[in-house]
Amino acid sequence: MIIYGDYGSSSTRRVLTVLRHLKVEFELRVVNLSAGEQKKPEYLTLNPNGAVPAMVDGSMILFEASAIMLYIAAQYPSSLLPDGRAYFDTIKWMFWAAEHFRRGHTDLIEERFIKRAHQLEEDDRISAHAEASIHRYAAVLNEHLSNRRFVVGDSPTLADIDLAAPLSHLRRTRAPYDKYPHVASWHNRLLSEMPAWRETGELLEQRLSEMEARHSKVPAGERRVELARQAG
Repeated sequence: MIIYGDYGSSSTRRVLTVLRHLKVEFELRVVNLSAGEQKKPEYLTLNPNGAVPAMVDGSMILFEASAIMLYIAAQYPSSLLPDGRAYFDTIKWMFWAAEHFRRGHTDLIEERFIKRAHQLEEDDRISAHAEASIHRYAAVLNEHLSNRRFVVGDSPTLADIDLAAPLSHLRRTRAPYDKYPHVASWHNRLLSEMPAWRETGELLEQRLSEMEARHSKVPAGERRVELARQAG
């Protein structure tokens, strides 16, 4: 199994967490986001969206992190994808994460990390809208977790990994999670009880710190040119 991704991507982190947790052998081929490698023609044959991650396992080619996670969990059955009613609860929360929960976080990482790295101004209107979205859906998750250890049952599932992904960037997005103590406690439990989540978080932080250091050494004009090249 080959995974194409960048350690600084929270979507790549989701897939790597599942693989590490299940002790699945795989090869990681780094797609350097800061160098725009996700836009190269050879990579677009795997993922025409120009995003990471992508997976090749024999004749199976997949993109979208959640789809890859489900594929891995189907090949290596575990409590990450439980049976019966819990299966559908897991799928429900995974869809909810994609359709609702992560959307505001995606905008904040763009406004408060990617733009800042290229010395571009944050759009306060977009950030305010993103924070409103985060408040709306974090309140739902906070209430759900008020009497639960994890999102579905007493042990982590794929749903926990999908929902925890945006918290990878809290130091940079400054998303207002101080107002949601049950979410914070749940994430601390995930870090404590799933070593793979903690380890991939450390890799993500190291990678993003490297990207920040690199961009800090590039003149502002060159950053804007690079941003335009990556966007194209």
